[in-house]
Amino acid sequence: MIERQIVAQKLKEFEIKEYILSYLGRLSCSHIKMQRTPLGERITIYTSKPGLIVGKKGANIRILTQTLKTRFKMENPEIEVGEIKNPELDATTIAKNIVSNLMRYGPKRFKSICYKVLEDTMKSGAKGIEVVISGRGIPGERAKSLRFKTGYLKKSGDIAENFVDKAVEAANIQSGTIGVKVSILHPDVILSDSVVLREIKEEVKEEVKEEVKEEVKEEIVKKKIRKTKKKEGKLDEEKGN
Repeated sequence: MIERQIVAQKLKEFEIKEYILSYLGRLSCSHIKMQRTPLGERITIYTSKPGLIVGKKGANIRILTQTLKTRFKMENPEIEVGEIKNPELDATTIAKNIVSNLMRYGPKRFKSICYKVLEDTMKSGAKGIEVVISGRGIPGERAKSLRFKTGYLKKSGDIAENFVDKAVEAANIQSGTIGVKVSILHPDVILSDSVVLREIKEEVKEEVKEEVKEEVKEEIVKKKIRKTKKKEGKLDEEKGN
């Protein structure tokens, strides 16, 4: 019973996400997150163009909220829009931009489109990016796959599974379907074999030097006190004799 409930819940979430993407347009949304809260269901739509998602005076949000209540039987859906601050580092946004450019300018310019994406992503600070384009839509008699890559990108291991941002999209053009796969290694990912050299601060050296000087001064003062005490002791002995 529990397994069936989990499957039914996941299927419902998938249908909700597909409906939102079809209503707002797949090219305008990056990804959607759903979360249950004590007040209801929270749906966050991530995009690089929040104004396009919200609509005029929040019209799109109101229509979506009402549809989720009536069609999907959600009691209190809360729709939020999350802005992607750096679209050049989001794999889904990049893949959708490539699809949009292929559908607008045609497949003959796919090389210039991909090289431009690589350049912009590396300028934004990414450690590495790979774009794979494949299908019958690429110019040529047969279907083929082309790979564009720059920088450093993990292919296996924990980093490749959990820290590499991946996205897959498809462009349906007149000559056929072109699949676009984008993989990005973000700049904040710390690799296991990375070595960080820490710079020695000059202030610490100065503090150490000052401490050493103070210790030397204290030793000199102590030696002088000992010498004076010895001299006084000798004078007392001479007077006694």
